[in-house]
Amino acid sequence: MDSIAGFLNQWLSQSELEKIIESGIKVLMTLLLALVIFKLLRRALKRFEARLMAADEDLPDGSPSEHDKRIQTLVRLFRQAASIAIWVVVGLMILAEIGIDMRPILAGAGIVGVAVGFGAQNLVRDIISGFFMIMENQIRVGDTVVINGTSGVVEQINMRTVVLRDVGDVVHIFPNGMITTLANQTKGVSAYVFDVGVAYKEDTDKVTGVISGILDGIVDDPEFGPKLNGKPEIFGVSRLGESSVEIRGRIRTLPGNQWVVGREFLKRVKHEFDRLGIEIPFPHRTLMLADSAMSPVAEKILKDRVVEADSKD
Repeated sequence: MDSIAGFLNQWLSQSELEKIIESGIKVLMTLLLALVIFKLLRRALKRFEARLMAADEDLPDGSPSEHDKRIQTLVRLFRQAASIAIWVVVGLMILAEIGIDMRPILAGAGIVGVAVGFGAQNLVRDIISGFFMIMENQIRVGDTVVINGTSGVVEQINMRTVVLRDVGDVVHIFPNGMITTLANQTKGVSAYVFDVGVAYKEDTDKVTGVISGILDGIVDDPEFGPKLNGKPEIFGVSRLGESSVEIRGRIRTLPGNQWVVGREFLKRVKHEFDRLGIEIPFPHRTLMLADSAMSPVAEKILKDRVVEADSKD
């Protein structure tokens, strides 16, 4: 504190009032110039973003929303990087204007930077991982993804972290360097894969025809038809389960529409199966007991359960 006070007294004693006012005006002008640059940068980025979106509307390799999400992500990251660079330059200009020699500070910053670099390896790893994640177009703001087993919508992609919000409105923050598994559910094209289980007594060919009719109804529906991407597929019997025969298929949709289309499909399956009397089974268990191997205690317990069940009926 004494050294700082001594520096201020020495600085004030050696500076004339006009020089102090001149320095103050220059500092103020520097701050005003920085604000003007920020506004111009924001306006230029908005125009650049709008121009890119307009140019990408007719591209055949994806829907406009896919390009829009990538453009918005890149513009946001560029805005963050430009803001940091501008504030660093403004800070150095202000320090130089008030008479602080920047050479020792810059030399000290280099030494400190080397020391900090050894302790900031995770930070550097996060920034580099985030850079390649953006350049490779792995995820964009607005995508529905699964990161390290946690699913949610990407709210932010920063230089160091990715921010997800799950269906319960819980916010999850992942350092870029700690992302080991990433699954993008809304990139390019999406699909809803269904497994419809029916009882063993049902005719699978008949059930497949009923499911095909339900899918045709969704294709022709004015609300859900435009959400599809191609004709739905029925692969056939995929599994013979303990209580049911499962028929698998796939509904390709535009990105992000697989869940709403899937819920509508399941609702129609339930209504149509109920109307036609097609059984959607629940798990069954058959218990077989040998009388000769049954102990007297177990036999008494079984008889008491039977009597109790008969009395309830």
